[in-house]
Order: sequence, then structure tokens, then C-alpha cells
Amino acid sequence: MHYLITGTAGFIGFHLARRLLQDGHRVTGFDGMTPYYNLKLKEARHAALAQFHSFRPVIGMLEDRAVLESTCDAGKPDVIIHLAAQAGVRYSLENPKAYLESNLTGSWNVLELARLTGVQHLMLASTSSVYGANDKIPFSESDKTDEPLSFYAATKKGMELMAHTYAHLHKLPITAFRFFTVYGPWGRPDMALFKFVKAILEDREIEVYGQGKMSRDFTYIDDLVTGIINLSRVMPSESNRVETSEANDTLSRQGPFRVVNIGGGQPVSVLDFIESIERVMGKPARRQMLPMQQGDVPRTYASPDLLVALTGEKPQIMLDEGVKAFVEWYVEHRQELEL
Repeated sequence: MHYLITGTAGFIGFHLARRLLQDGHRVTGFDGMTPYYNLKLKEARHAALAQFHSFRPVIGMLEDRAVLESTCDAGKPDVIIHLAAQAGVRYSLENPKAYLESNLTGSWNVLELARLTGVQHLMLASTSSVYGANDKIPFSESDKTDEPLSFYAATKKGMELMAHTYAHLHKLPITAFRFFTVYGPWGRPDMALFKFVKAILEDREIEVYGQGKMSRDFTYIDDLVTGIINLSRVMPSESNRVETSEANDTLSRQGPFRVVNIGGGQPVSVLDFIESIERVMGKPARRQMLPMQQGDVPRTYASPDLLVALTGEKPQIMLDEGVKAFVEWYVEHRQELEL
């Protein structure tokens, strides 16, 4: 099949594209190569993908409608997976306009591209951040998501709402997947695991927000990729509506639109997360305990029931195993990529 993936120089997009290429599919990768973090890391990801003859990179911004539409000149994709976004909860406090342009205007352009090309399935990356400070746990896709705590979360929720209207108005099959604290090799430098490992190796203090009392439903990157690919084969339709007590299906009655969590339902406290890193590295972290930052949520906790009902699988890789894989990758590449 031919997949168009936005954000292939990013953490998740790189891993997804590589898996699909390894499985023999054709991938067109669209990325803006923005300087939000180390461009050398982004370039290295695309260089690794370029080893596959069936990978075609396109450099451009989501906000540039003409460049985005030109990516289909070499052939209409069967599936579009929209991963590109301005990421990061904390950066949304500093530069909210970047989130407005990328996550709303850019996502609308992707919706228009999918409508014009008539793809079989459009998949959109949303986030567990849309649940805000939800008191009900675990987080189910049918829970209320009207009280986001960051502008990042608000733009992702806005994308979901725009997508629902396109599914209704244009009968465009759309799945929005909400992922939960993804980690692993080739990860982003602004994420906790990356920053903690770097600080420990450099014998610097790590900054522990919320006094370490927050918890996260960590999802290893390979598990996330498996979930995305499995869901790509389940186009939202009345023929696959989950009607049993296994899960609350979010399949809309107004059009082929569904929201699905991709998370294992095994939250870990930040302090336990740090202890896992210490075990793997064989070195204690020097901790600077700080209050919770503005925009952070106290916990994330996925209900994987709908994902299991639709695909038969949920994330399985344990934290120590995933942390070990990241540390080994980081140590091997830190000098080469100036990490």
C-alpha cells in the first residue's frame, strides 16, 4: 500500500515509516524540519529512511497548502497518517501561535487533502492531554474532554472536532488515536526520559516536577506503532461497531469517525520512572524537586478496552525493557548526533 505520513523526521513518524517500509509498503514522508529541537537528529532519521528505495521525502510546512497537495502528484496514497504537529505542553505557554498554525490550520489542510484525494482511511494523532485533569480513571474515549489544561491539548481537541465534521459531511473514514507518553530510541530531546538520561550521564541534577507525585501511562514506541498499524486496517464503519460490554465504542452515529486510546493502562509514578532509569544506568540521579508546572496534568491512565476490542492487542513492553533500549541507543549515538 501507499502511505502518506506527515512528520516522518519526528520521533513517532520515523518509527512508523520504518516499520511500514520494512513490511514492503511505499511511504511518502512530509516534514517541515522545524528547529524546535536538534535538526541533526531529524536529519539522521530521514537519512535512515532514505535507505529504503520506496521512501520519498517531501520537505514543507503543513500551513503551505500548495506544497502539501503536491505531495500526491506522484500517486494518490491509500492511507494518510497525520503525525506532524507542534508538540510539547510547556512550549505552548511560550509560543501558542505555533500550535494554532500547525495543529489547527495545518490539520485542516490535511483534512482537505484527504477529502480531495478520497483516501481509504485518514488517521490523526491526538493526545492523552485532551483528558485534562480528568478525575475518572482509567481514561475512556467516551469521557468528557471539554476542560483541557494546555493550549496544546486545546488544539488537539479542536483537530478532533474538525475531523468529525469532515467525516460527517464528506463520508471520509477518520480515526483519531490518543497516545499516552510515548518513549523509546530516537525520542525527542524535550521529553523527560531524554533529559533525565542526559543529566545523569553528565552528573547534573534532574528536574522533578510535581514533587514526583504525578503518574504517566508510558507507552513504548514499538507498541504505539503496532497499535497505529493495526487500527489503520479497521476503518470506522457500522460493520465493526463494538456493541458488547467489552468497551464503549466512540464510533459516531453521524459519520465514519472514531477516537481510540493507544495505551497499556499501566500508569507509573514519576518517582518509579526515575528509579527504573537508575536501575538501567546503574547510577543514582541527583534530584531537584519542583512544584507542578502550569499546563501539566496530574496523571494519565488509558483504558485500552476499545483498542483491544478492535485489534486484539494492547501495549505490552515493560518500562525497564523500554528504558534500557533508549539508554543503549542514546549512549551509542550521543556524540555522533551531538545529543
